[in-house]
Amino acid sequence: MLIKTYGSAVYGIEATTITIEVNITGGTRYYIVGLPDNAVKESLQRVESALTAAGKRMPRQKIVVNLAPADIRKEGSAYDLAIAMGILAASNQLETPALADFLMLGELSLDGGIQPIKGVLPIALQAARDGFKGLILPHANAREAAAVTGLRVYGVRHIREAIDFMEGKQPLHSEAIDIDKAFLDQIDNYDTDFADVQGQENIKRALEIAAAGGHNVLLIGPPGSGKTMLAKRLPTILPPLSLDESLETTKIHSVAGTLGATASLMTTRPFRAPHHTISDVALVGGGANPKPGEISLAHNGVLFLDELPEFKRSVLEVMRQPLESRQITISRARFSVDYPASFILVAAMNPCPCGFHNHPQKTCVCPPGTVQKYLHKISGPLLDRIDLHVEVTPVEFQALASQHTSEPSSAIRRRVMAARGQQARRFENEPAIHCNAQMNSRQVRGWCRIDENGQALLKTAMERLGLSARAYDRILRVSRTIADMEACADIRPEHVAEAIQFRSLDRENWAE
Repeated sequence: MLIKTYGSAVYGIEATTITIEVNITGGTRYYIVGLPDNAVKESLQRVESALTAAGKRMPRQKIVVNLAPADIRKEGSAYDLAIAMGILAASNQLETPALADFLMLGELSLDGGIQPIKGVLPIALQAARDGFKGLILPHANAREAAAVTGLRVYGVRHIREAIDFMEGKQPLHSEAIDIDKAFLDQIDNYDTDFADVQGQENIKRALEIAAAGGHNVLLIGPPGSGKTMLAKRLPTILPPLSLDESLETTKIHSVAGTLGATASLMTTRPFRAPHHTISDVALVGGGANPKPGEISLAHNGVLFLDELPEFKRSVLEVMRQPLESRQITISRARFSVDYPASFILVAAMNPCPCGFHNHPQKTCVCPPGTVQKYLHKISGPLLDRIDLHVEVTPVEFQALASQHTSEPSSAIRRRVMAARGQQARRFENEPAIHCNAQMNSRQVRGWCRIDENGQALLKTAMERLGLSARAYDRILRVSRTIADMEACADIRPEHVAEAIQFRSLDRENWAE
């Protein structure tokens, strides 16, 4: 008897519905076909034990399970539940006409328990698009799937619950959440705030500019000057996630398996801070079974690379293309997947190996030439993609001991959102551009025009400070953002002057 049930497979951050065909005929062997991996092939042993635990039997006949479409590789253990229900129906142990109405997912334990799986949100979104009435899945994943409207989500803890539900013997509670309320209640739920930071007003200003224009930042300063503390607070001044951004970000973390057990939607911008021992694949994604890397997990948020020169050169260089295209393509012989990677890069580093080059009180003990060699660990093409180079100096005792309350993140965020609003109107006819940092050279020439005084100031700065040619466009982009923060249609000389301050590493004599 031939029976069809339905599961799903995730490729990249999108899901594809998989038809699971079960046919039982005369014979004695089990077969799973349709490009299954080892985890799928081993499912029959888990299914047999789970069915026995549920009081059912595994047919002692020839069982052929086909996963269609057969030219797409199937991976993981999420097909266990659908295969088990198909076997029960094909052997006349389960009588229900509703199998075609539900998409079923879940890994079976030997005792019949149903274990959580990855990638539930993109699967639920695809199930709703394909017109399924409901989704039966592990109870631990139900809240995540309930974020999708127009789809009934049933969480089960044991295969016995799924069998009784399909036979109409025992109703299941449909998981439901008020997605708008849940989203709005948690949208500003950060544990950190700029109000915690004493002093460092110039660095706060630089990070505000970075947030307003989407610019990448490099913080250069001695140990203990507050680089990490400041970087961790950057997400708190970025505009709140929109519902579409939240769904897209949650899909990535769902596929990667980094969502909490009770999570539904990510409501705060991600902050990822990988250690400098990270590998190329862990940073950009990939592997034998491709998974999102840190740059994709930081999508719509912040990627923080502390101790930048300590990262392997190859790790840093693989970021160059994603920083420009804002996505990463993982290619394999049979397929390729795309992961989004639109993030603000915040990097931090000491100015030299000992950490005290240009320190106001302490003396650098590095041998001659060491500072230049240390800085040269970061390639010019990577520096070319970082708009703001900010020198961080130690905080003075008076500022640390002050009882003055610093400006909170909420106040800074309002200014950032106002500047982003101007950019949204400017680029409303440019679907691929959302902020000033994403402008190409043509758009820079069109939107970043400066008057004669500004041109003269920029020319003088480039000659006297020895700024490199790559600094020119970066200064204009940052100047445009500073003008937007002051609601100025034109870029004035003072905007250019402030932007020039943020090109420390482009100065010829900085490392001497």
